[in-house]
Amino acid sequence: MQTFRTEGNYRDASRLSIAELRAAAASGEILQATALAFDTRRQLRFDLGGVRGVMPFAACAEGADTGAVRDIAVLTRVGRATCFVIESLDEDAEGRPLCRLSRARAQQMCREEYLDGLEPGDILPCAVTHIESFGAFCDVGCGISALLPIDCMSVSRISSPADRVSVGQQILCAIRSRDSQGRFVLTIRELLGTWAENAAAFTPGETVVGIVRSVEDYGTFVEIAPNLAGLAESCPDLRPGQAVSVYIKSILPEKMKIKLVIVNRALGQSHRFDLHYFLTEGHIDRWVYSTPESKKQIVTEFAAPACNRA
Repeated sequence: MQTFRTEGNYRDASRLSIAELRAAAASGEILQATALAFDTRRQLRFDLGGVRGVMPFAACAEGADTGAVRDIAVLTRVGRATCFVIESLDEDAEGRPLCRLSRARAQQMCREEYLDGLEPGDILPCAVTHIESFGAFCDVGCGISALLPIDCMSVSRISSPADRVSVGQQILCAIRSRDSQGRFVLTIRELLGTWAENAAAFTPGETVVGIVRSVEDYGTFVEIAPNLAGLAESCPDLRPGQAVSVYIKSILPEKMKIKLVIVNRALGQSHRFDLHYFLTEGHIDRWVYSTPESKKQIVTEFAAPACNRA
């Protein structure tokens, strides 16, 4: 059975013999290789271990044959691992082996045999492909893109998606919603733990590294884990994203509050927390971030068309 992965995680066709390439073509296996050029005939060119491979523009991505894909989306594949199936292995006019490749066919297979069977709340592996101010675009399989909005990256407020993820990073997401065309919107915050799960890693009296998330007149919000922030004294000279060390004065589950004291505001280095997943597979119907005794309820209902944010 075909296993569908993010682009860059398939078997490297440039390391295969011609007999192995023929077998992969016969079985419909998805392979990958580095695109070497986008030529004047509007096709991607590859070297598959000495065998020339070509991918016509219409085969470079789903929708390319209808004009829905621009040249820029294809020519930026040059120098990058690109997945495909081998549609034929023939000979060129000079009698040399020639592979005709299709990324669009690999994407179609991925969508029909894998993605179309998923629903909101399902957890899946993704890879961050590029970042915008409003969110990160992720490969959910064979280069098929889905949006991870900034407000679904954590319960703690962040200034930029780059505060949480980086291009090329392999991450886990849950499907927040899907539209009539089957396009996904993703979320990650439900996988990063509830308030209680995150707070359990900390004890009053500890001093830990934190990241300033906002500076208000009444105090400074400092993140101490990707889904957990506390409030320290107001420090107008601090800026969002700055790393500080903080003393944990108290942890109050009934109010979902952590009181902090800033100890060192001049750590002199940037910091970003590694993602720690409390859920790594399966399906979520409903997720409650809040503690049972808290009046403030932060809940995601995956049956709803959007993830709720308090």
